[in-house]
Amino acid sequence: MKSGPSTKGEDKAFDRSAASDLWRHTLSQIPTTFGRLVFLSTLRDANTGAYAHYGFAHRVGEEAADAALRQSHRECFAEWLAFGLEDQKADLDLYLSGIDSDKKTIFETWIRTKPYQNLIPAAAIEVERKLYNADLETLLALLTAVHGVSSPDRDA
Repeated sequence: MKSGPSTKGEDKAFDRSAASDLWRHTLSQIPTTFGRLVFLSTLRDANTGAYAHYGFAHRVGEEAADAALRQSHRECFAEWLAFGLEDQKADLDLYLSGIDSDKKTIFETWIRTKPYQNLIPAAAIEVERKLYNADLETLLALLTAVHGVSSPDRDA
């Protein structure tokens, strides 16, 4: 029986286990990639960048939880960026279908406040940020046209 501090290999195995646990118990329950981005971004402290999920941290420890949540956020973001616009639109439509609010109100709010920009992981590089924002703005322009939302007066 081995005792003492764990090796890096053992930590890495534990991290994979924590990430696997996170997927099995939480992320797999969210049907859309965009929804997972929303969820994961809400677990990130805006002041420190640390991720926290009480129940998950209770099971795997705070450091492992932070690492697994951070990694899952990056992976989810990469998955979203790998989608073509058609797949992004389908995913976003499915996400929006689960929100019990008027779509016109949602789009008007998104145009004004751009909450989707808060979904970007801190580790994202500038080109990823630009691509993500360009894709979201394209989708938002399409969806606002479909739902009859006019652009706000930028000079007001």
